[in-house]
Amino acid sequence: MPDIRTAHVAGLRLSYEVTGPVDAPPLVLLHALGESAGDWAPVVPAFARDHRVHALDLRGHGRSAWPGTYSLELMRADVAGFLDALGLDRIRLVGHSMGGVVAQLFAAAQPERVTRLVLEDAPLPRPRTPPPLVRPEGELSFDWEMVVAVRRQLDSPPAAWLDGLGRITADTLVIGGGPPSHVPQDGVAELAERIPGGRLLTIPAGHLIHQAEPEAFAAAVSRFLDGRAD
Repeated sequence: MPDIRTAHVAGLRLSYEVTGPVDAPPLVLLHALGESAGDWAPVVPAFARDHRVHALDLRGHGRSAWPGTYSLELMRADVAGFLDALGLDRIRLVGHSMGGVVAQLFAAAQPERVTRLVLEDAPLPRPRTPPPLVRPEGELSFDWEMVVAVRRQLDSPPAAWLDGLGRITADTLVIGGGPPSHVPQDGVAELAERIPGGRLLTIPAGHLIHQAEPEAFAAAVSRFLDGRAD
């Protein structure tokens, strides 16, 4: 079972789940919009065999603080502060969807800290016209104001984000969900092309690849992280 812990970054409480050997290479997992660290449960056991896995609740999600101020740049800064708080210098990083965008931003801003990067069905940072935003009914496990703020950025990202992809130096695996996914797969392919050393793999399971095909996802990611991908 993962150990649930708390880190404090610039006065902000960040919750995370950690599992795996203490002396193994550190792997950080960043979840999608509206999810939390527990979303990675189907694949964490496989990753924890060879990694010290840190699954983070990003601000406004799960057990982490809901401070009322949100942006993807703030989430990127939270990741940097989290690594500093834990004394993690160089990491392997996996991000799904929104978490993949945060991972892109972090790897572009601090390329020396990311040795291997996996982006799971993450959108290319370019303007899009999404369906209307509708708040789910009932109690939420995330701050709705965070969703409003982050969706605004995902729909109209700064042009600098696209240019920043060229600054990523980590070996990068981009995994697309194929035709069943709502994320445009031509953008996923372009994401892999724009990142130097990027490569593309399609697992046609839709947007929630690690949930729908956990064994295939974990096997592909583990091979890549260990340098065994062809």
